[in-house]
Amino acid sequence: MEIVRSQRKSPLPIVVSTIPLYRSTPELEVRLEDFELFAVDRLRVLQGISHGLSRAKKPEEMEKLVSDLWKAHMRHPLASEVINKDIISHFVLRLVYCRTEDLRKWFLAMESTLFRYRFRSESFEAQRALLAEFDLPYKAVSIAEFESVKEKLLQVARSLGQPQTSVDVLFYKVPFEEVPELVAGRRVYIQKGHAYIAMNQVVSLVVTQFRSHLSKALILTNRKWTSTIREQEKDRLTPIVEALSTSYLGPDCSQPKEYAEISLKDIDQVAKRSFPLCMHHLFEKLREDHHLKYGGRMQLGLFLKGVGLKLDDALAFWKAEFSIKVGPERFDKEYAYSIRHSFGKEGKRVDYTPYSCQKVISSTPGVGDHHGCPYRHFSEENLRASLSKMGVSNRAMEDVMEKVRNKHYQLACTLTFEAIHGSSCDSGINHPNQYFAESRKILLPKNNSAA
Repeated sequence: MEIVRSQRKSPLPIVVSTIPLYRSTPELEVRLEDFELFAVDRLRVLQGISHGLSRAKKPEEMEKLVSDLWKAHMRHPLASEVINKDIISHFVLRLVYCRTEDLRKWFLAMESTLFRYRFRSESFEAQRALLAEFDLPYKAVSIAEFESVKEKLLQVARSLGQPQTSVDVLFYKVPFEEVPELVAGRRVYIQKGHAYIAMNQVVSLVVTQFRSHLSKALILTNRKWTSTIREQEKDRLTPIVEALSTSYLGPDCSQPKEYAEISLKDIDQVAKRSFPLCMHHLFEKLREDHHLKYGGRMQLGLFLKGVGLKLDDALAFWKAEFSIKVGPERFDKEYAYSIRHSFGKEGKRVDYTPYSCQKVISSTPGVGDHHGCPYRHFSEENLRASLSKMGVSNRAMEDVMEKVRNKHYQLACTLTFEAIHGSSCDSGINHPNQYFAESRKILLPKNNSAA
């Protein structure tokens, strides 16, 4: 796949099945802007799938969710280009997510889930065509062999509440280790090390094959990335690739929205009631130690800027705290410039935006640092203590801790929000400033009505 800056030439027709298997890098020219835009669109689909899975949606709910996400984000003005967008976006994200074990694991799980539900939505004929593309060494069970195991297959069907198995149903006999999820769920008949799977269960077999191929491909891509691509493309593609895995794809949180403005006089009360745990912890540490290291200052400072703290108030806020420890003169000399810089008033005058959950989660705080995501970096004991202090009940806390153990940190934050506010947040928490804005929407009407 070649990346070009000029207008894309008309590609040669590509003969592919309804769902590509992404076996080899496509011979396509891709405009630099499409390289990123296509990847972002697919990433929206994968993040939507991740949220659905973490919410434990049922298979039929996931099927609808995947279909809706695909229709919403993977469209193209030219119908002939939809398949190219599909292929290009997959390979771009393969490059993005090959770089660490955690990234590979997430991408592998989401792409496999996407493939599963796309396969399930295909017609019987399309499924058989895709099965043939895998070139698997399995043949359909003959009528004679089917008759010999028919009663056992009927027992399995009855135990699953499925219709009676008939000779018209196509079955395959495969090594049982190739359909682990069916074996684990006791949804197949096993004899002499082989599982008999019906055509409507073939999705488990092809997903296993798809996942195995993609897993190996990610390792090979990582080797290419570290050995050549990263250095060769350091001035063009590398910055895009390294930024995509932590991209925030939700609404703009760089400016305060309705309900989202604070002043110095009520900042402590607002922090206690409406700051997410990551910012609540930083705020408390600032009040306690009268100092934060650079990572903490940036994370909290940009958050406060995003919820409406003006530059003059921000300077007064930080100076009041830091002066207790370092004195007002040293603050003016060493710290004030950085605050003005974050507001775009110094240096290159870039108007910096608040950190998203992805960026907060991906940070790696060192000794003495307090930034990052508490759901990821706190010990269980410290996390429980912090959540209890915020008002999370014991019952809700167990749900939060379960999500933390499964590394669903944003959902853990979402459950914390719901427990504290007594209100659901179906969209999930994807940004600390979103948490704040949603909190104020809930709390301020109650305050006004009480008044």
